[in-house]
Amino acid sequence: MAVLTRDAIQAELDSGRLRIDPFEPDQVGPASIDLTLGNDIRVIESDGVPIAIAEDSDYRDHTRPLVMNGPFLLEPGVTVHGITREHITLPDDLCGFLEGRSRYARLGLMIHVTSAFVQPGVSNRQVLEMSNVSGHTLEIHAGVRLCQLVLMRTEGRARYRGRFWDQEEL
Repeated sequence: MAVLTRDAIQAELDSGRLRIDPFEPDQVGPASIDLTLGNDIRVIESDGVPIAIAEDSDYRDHTRPLVMNGPFLLEPGVTVHGITREHITLPDDLCGFLEGRSRYARLGLMIHVTSAFVQPGVSNRQVLEMSNVSGHTLEIHAGVRLCQLVLMRTEGRARYRGRFWDQEEL
């Protein structure tokens, strides 16, 4: 697998094989595409009851949705789910990884806990598992380009059709 650079990303966008909506041309960097935090987040409920990690566990049973009408204060040690404003459609021979942007990582914002992989063939908005690993409260704003998508060509073709392949909301 090889990482796509700006010219290869632009060629994929121009051909229509890679679609991002909404999209601004300045989102494409040297080897990634910046993505924006949407207005919706999910907050993990803290009721003191342990959450079972099992095959039938569902994050929705332990979280509540919120709409950010203003800044959200992300306390140290807390994780929330965000979702990108952009809807991303990948062809069956491109996959990717979500990465934090260094300017925010240096302040203690982690963009994903463990599920950074973007499967080939998806057509969805990407969920961000945002954690504050600093010792200070972070003020999160919708509309900020918090992360980037690094794209790679696959060896062979595949289409993900799992549980989240077409997610549009948290």
